[in-house]
Amino acid sequence: MNRIRHVSVASVLCAVLVFIAACFILLAFSGGRFDGAALLFGLLLCLLIIAEYISLLWIAPHADRILFILIAFLTSLGMAVQYRMGAESALHQLLMALIGGAALCVAAAVMKRPAILRVMSIPFALTSLLILVALLFVGKESGGARNWISVGGFLFQPSEFVKVALIAVLAGAMTRGLTVKKLIPAILFTLGVAALLVLQRDLGAAMLVAGVFLILFYAATGKLGATFLGLAAGGAGAYAGYLAFDHVKARVGAWLDPWATYSTSGYQIAQGLMAIASGGLWGEGLGLGSPGLIPAYRTDYVFAVICEEFGIVFGIGVIAVYALVVVRGVMIALASEDRFSSLCAFGCASLVAVQTFIIIGGVIKLIPLTGITMPFVSYGGSSLIAFMTVVGILQGVAARNGAELEKKLREAAP
Repeated sequence: MNRIRHVSVASVLCAVLVFIAACFILLAFSGGRFDGAALLFGLLLCLLIIAEYISLLWIAPHADRILFILIAFLTSLGMAVQYRMGAESALHQLLMALIGGAALCVAAAVMKRPAILRVMSIPFALTSLLILVALLFVGKESGGARNWISVGGFLFQPSEFVKVALIAVLAGAMTRGLTVKKLIPAILFTLGVAALLVLQRDLGAAMLVAGVFLILFYAATGKLGATFLGLAAGGAGAYAGYLAFDHVKARVGAWLDPWATYSTSGYQIAQGLMAIASGGLWGEGLGLGSPGLIPAYRTDYVFAVICEEFGIVFGIGVIAVYALVVVRGVMIALASEDRFSSLCAFGCASLVAVQTFIIIGGVIKLIPLTGITMPFVSYGGSSLIAFMTVVGILQGVAARNGAELEKKLREAAP
């Protein structure tokens, strides 16, 4: 019987586990006193990764093992940085990773039968719009955006899951047809989501939604002119947001010259840049930096903390890992013979790519900073669970691709 022979990744998985062990051994002895809880936390994290790996391969034997290990590295890095800044927040993040691992496995199982997700795309669209409308009235404000809900004392950000629903909705619409008439519902849905996010003052998420739509639209249709027209419309909308919201003007002004407003709006950007510079090429060492000097160091500016303590070379390596995640996602999309699955996978890869570019670009002052998370690394349960679901979708498509290829090998066998 012909079967696909998977490349062994045991050594790479072991390298990630060794990285985790090294980080938490350093944290256990940092600060001038021994912290046994750090070693226990590192052990629990290793066990969680191993359990998720085994569970995924049990559910989807043809899952992309390399993609899983890349995500495990990013998640582990985030855990180490979060623990370095506070054990309580790291414990919360570990719990969210556990839930995210379950979401990953469920999404992988669902995508082995993509018709289920395709049927659910319309309910997803309606639910997403209702949630965003409700947030205008009951949402709590944080970081200038009114997009949070308090559940049991925990802040929950529904817009993170709207991004996942957006991919399913757009993939379903673009599978049904590519004529203007058939794409109008998808365009209106995207405009509605973006408009509601703007009303919540969550301009970063609105920019992300528009970017993912344009990339997916071009991938599905190949219409370069229409894509550029949409890009121009998005630029006009961004400029309108700049004129309408004072906090956007402040962010753009701080981006152009953070030193002119160092004591006010430019403080965060300036401190982030100084942290990256102080780390140099090889970093000050885990636990030896001063992340507390950077506002939002757990969320928006976690990349600056990584560069300060691990070094700029390591930071470039982290960007390379994100690039590999996106490449693996695109490869999975191209290998799929099912159009809906292919578009879902490409949309997931686009979501990771665009969000990573927006947040890291903002931290290094390439573009104005917007308040979104660094996927898999920043503190935030909603973001982590949502992106683990995205990875689950990719893994489900990869598993389906492998199963179909194995079936063809069996049929071709003499």
